[in-house]
Amino acid sequence: MSSTKEIVNNPTSVDGVVPSSTVKNTTPVDGVAPFSTVRATIVQSSTVYNDTPATLDKAEKYISEAASKGAKLVLFPEAFIGGYPRGFRFGLAVGVHNVDGRDEFRKYHASAIQVPGPEVEILAKLAGKHNMHLVMGAIEKDGYTLYCTALFFSPEGRFMGKHRKVMPTSLERCIWGQGDGSTIPVYDTPIGKLGAAICWENRMPLYRTALYAKGIEIYCAPTADYSLEWQASMIHIAVEGGCFVLSAHQFCKRGDFPEHPDYLFNDVVDEKHPDPTVSGGGSVIISPLGQVLAGPNYESEGLLTADLDLGDIARAKLYFDVVGHYAKPDVFNLTVNEHPKKPVTFMTKAEKAEDDSNK
Repeated sequence: MSSTKEIVNNPTSVDGVVPSSTVKNTTPVDGVAPFSTVRATIVQSSTVYNDTPATLDKAEKYISEAASKGAKLVLFPEAFIGGYPRGFRFGLAVGVHNVDGRDEFRKYHASAIQVPGPEVEILAKLAGKHNMHLVMGAIEKDGYTLYCTALFFSPEGRFMGKHRKVMPTSLERCIWGQGDGSTIPVYDTPIGKLGAAICWENRMPLYRTALYAKGIEIYCAPTADYSLEWQASMIHIAVEGGCFVLSAHQFCKRGDFPEHPDYLFNDVVDEKHPDPTVSGGGSVIISPLGQVLAGPNYESEGLLTADLDLGDIARAKLYFDVVGHYAKPDVFNLTVNEHPKKPVTFMTKAEKAEDDSNK
């Protein structure tokens, strides 16, 4: 297993290893508030398609490797568990229902995980074993509907919660459900306020504003977009939000995907290559000042690591705080509905009678 090590913002590191603690609280001097330096790692790797146990084994190896280098936060790509079905068509076309496509979806559904569930327990134990915060991209199944989800875990080995992608893109909408405002968390942790936007949610200004308003400091952006334009978006978000941006992407070869005649890779691969690249990586870590601290890596699977000086957040927001001194609430206002949207609500007779009595 190869790994990519990039520690850009710690000049005292030697061969990617820092001798001191990777989460260090400085003592206030002359009334100046303390700041922290947190080591964060992105895992850039491919799913083992149609084999969730093998994918979890792969995740464990990378988590252990990141922990050995002192990581206190590890981020995995979008849909790492269950897989991002790039090129899959599931037999879909307007007015067409394909038996073979239905069977392909059956396999995809079988690879998804329940939240909470046994796979979530495994990941929680791994986070606790290695004393780290873990953010994992997964395909979640709720009955027979799938969601693209980011899962959050604490160093105490606890499942903290999840974010469901609120708006799948293009054909994703045919295989994934849409999340609602009830899963847009920003967690206040010892390493900073932690949250996530998945893939093209990052193009949604109002979604970003909701995260900024919750005080996000470490902004996780697991994605399936490896374009050069994506890199520009990540830099913009870091500067706009005054936060660290960690974007994780899968790096996949054609051989990482199952064989299937209906997959459409022609627009992204060279068919003459024996094992062309299908998902090109591009994972990156960016500071609130717009500095690229690690990556982007377009070459291989592996790890990207950087030390995050959380003091850079205050430095950046001296000039621009998008939901603070640079906001214009007298002109602009955003309302976020955080209530879960349930398709069916059951009321017992007793509840209905009590409700009627209060009218």
